[in-house]
Amino acid sequence: MSIQSAGTAPIALISGANKDLGFAIARGLARAGHHVLIGCRDIALGDKASAILCAEGGQAEALVLDVTDDTSITVAAAVIKERFDRLDVLVNNAGVALDCQVAVSSLRTVMRDTFEVNVFGLACLTEAMTPLLAGSSRPRIVNMASGLGSFALNSDPDHEFAKVKLSAYNTSKAGVTMLAVIYAARLRDRGIKVNADPGFCATDLNGRSGNRSPEQGATIVIKLATLDDDGPTGGFFDETEPVPW
Repeated sequence: MSIQSAGTAPIALISGANKDLGFAIARGLARAGHHVLIGCRDIALGDKASAILCAEGGQAEALVLDVTDDTSITVAAAVIKERFDRLDVLVNNAGVALDCQVAVSSLRTVMRDTFEVNVFGLACLTEAMTPLLAGSSRPRIVNMASGLGSFALNSDPDHEFAKVKLSAYNTSKAGVTMLAVIYAARLRDRGIKVNADPGFCATDLNGRSGNRSPEQGATIVIKLATLDDDGPTGGFFDETEPVPW
């Protein structure tokens, strides 16, 4: 991890940010003037990603972060506390989709491993970063959810993804939106805005089958991460409008 001075730039942490959608979000926030912390399990990959952003004139550095490891989360929070004494933006981007990668007989393992990253990891990272976010003058949290976690859309037989019924992934993303609602209510009095957004982007997670690019998917995340004080909290949005729960 390279040592840089953030100056007065807002500090943004994105989990799973060394590639695909996470990297597009990091790039967008760097271009918006944030000092970006690229949360990643592999520091070499994180350093490579941050070097690209720095070469483009942004402020970025890698931060080792595995959301399934409580020690990793604790150490990351301690590093941010020591270096910056605050966090302005948390983007909970790290996620997995394992349903199609293992045998049906391993359903219990698939469910457990999916929730470990998508739900448990998100909640634990949010809890660890909340004290740092409380030190910001404009704290924002964005959860990477999915329309596949929407009860309304899954119940609509005419929805474009109505046939995509993934037991682990869909239910985990429903949990992600619920966590956005819970944290929005819990943190409202502390000025921390929490929102969720879906994005079917072409990434490694879905075998590049998404119908929008990572850059397109990043646009709403960047908007939610930079909301004005009168912006919404506890909402579920895509690039154009609110998404039904």
